[in-house]
Amino acid sequence: MPHKRNPILSENLTGLARLMRGVRGLALEDVALWHERDISHSSVERVIAPDATIVLDFMLERFTRLVADLKVYPERMQENLDALGGLVHSQAVLLAMVRKGADRQAAYAVVQRCAARFWEAKVPFQQALREDAELASLLSREELDACFDLSRHLAHVDEIFTRVFGRASEA
Repeated sequence: MPHKRNPILSENLTGLARLMRGVRGLALEDVALWHERDISHSSVERVIAPDATIVLDFMLERFTRLVADLKVYPERMQENLDALGGLVHSQAVLLAMVRKGADRQAAYAVVQRCAARFWEAKVPFQQALREDAELASLLSREELDACFDLSRHLAHVDEIFTRVFGRASEA
């Protein structure tokens, strides 16, 4: 798909991550044999240790290049979120209901019912939730609004950037 950026790099990293998860399984099987030091243990390590470190080095280099060249379009990201009518916050609403004592299956049914109103009648998700009597008996308007606050998803962005890049985000 020519409209995508960096698809080969990211798809390659996804595949290599799958490979590394497979190596993890082999390494974990060896843990039980650490005290034995039999040939089955060391033969696996002789293969996976160099292979895994070479693959990981390649992945880190590729990922560094992908992130360095990454183009981010915040306005378009917001348009995409807006096009979903607030549905991206459904999990937060479900968890808030459960924290307030709702049965998880019952809460799931409420959230799903309100999401269906968005898909079928284009009623904004938050409005559908506000109009739902079952939800209103559990969550206050303020508690519901808090579920739709994007800042909770961004709360640790600067900390992550500082850990990874040695500086806070530029956003």
